[in-house]
Amino acid sequence: MFSNMKARLLLRQRKVISANAFAELVVWQLPAAVSGSAHAFKYRLAFVVDGMCVLRYDNESGKGDHRHIGKRETPYQFTTPEKLLSDFWNDVERIK
Repeated sequence: MFSNMKARLLLRQRKVISANAFAELVVWQLPAAVSGSAHAFKYRLAFVVDGMCVLRYDNESGKGDHRHIGKRETPYQFTTPEKLLSDFWNDVERIK
């Protein structure tokens, strides 16, 4: 089923939060899972304050789903793109 499917951009957004902060969100649906993930989505969500990334969710190839809060990296349990966005925005609110 996925063999003929191409990667499809689901979300690309940059949202200004304040004069010194913004969020950048990118989510793709892929023909197959990236190495380390059990789902067919590729994503990077970042919250940047004063030019520093203070929160990032991503699933780079080989590392699987995880998030960075400051310098700390923790595993992230991906379920759906909607839940991913909800979790990200909840973390943004806690950090603000």
